[in-house]
Amino acid sequence: MERRSFLRAAAAAVSAAALPVAASEAFAQGQPGTADTIHPVGAGQDRFGERHSLGYSTILFKTVPRETNGGLLIIEHQNLKGGPPVHAHPRQEEWFFVMEGEVLFQVGERRVTLHAGESILGPRGVPHAFSAIGAQPAHMLITFTPAGKMEQFFRDVAVPNGPTMDAALFAKYDVRYVGPPL
Repeated sequence: MERRSFLRAAAAAVSAAALPVAASEAFAQGQPGTADTIHPVGAGQDRFGERHSLGYSTILFKTVPRETNGGLLIIEHQNLKGGPPVHAHPRQEEWFFVMEGEVLFQVGERRVTLHAGESILGPRGVPHAFSAIGAQPAHMLITFTPAGKMEQFFRDVAVPNGPTMDAALFAKYDVRYVGPPL
């Protein structure tokens, strides 16, 4: 093999070996993914086949921060009966979409009841909370952008006999506790 042919073959081999690394670095930098990064999540399913109980609902992870370079977390609340304390996210917007049932929201000083197909935004820094109020449990999707520490928050609190949702716990995840649930 001539030296030039050898060098071309060696360069091609090195490039092929580096392709998976380059693709994973591009993904980590928030660049478009590939077919390998696409993970359909079925109705009523968790991205990882898990179920997490918050006491007032069961949550399912739909999209997690490591799939979006930290840009997005999407969770599904099933069997929502009640809700979290009033709180504020200094660094995230939180968007709520009611799929079934009736949910009372407080965003700032305003309270509004939403029904299936309706949504509302909890802007960063604005205190907010929600509570299912209908005769039947509610069903919602919630998104956080950027995701911040919210995936870990839900993993840590959605366990049997989870920690008390108080100011110290919220502060650990960069969330400000404002007051009791609605």
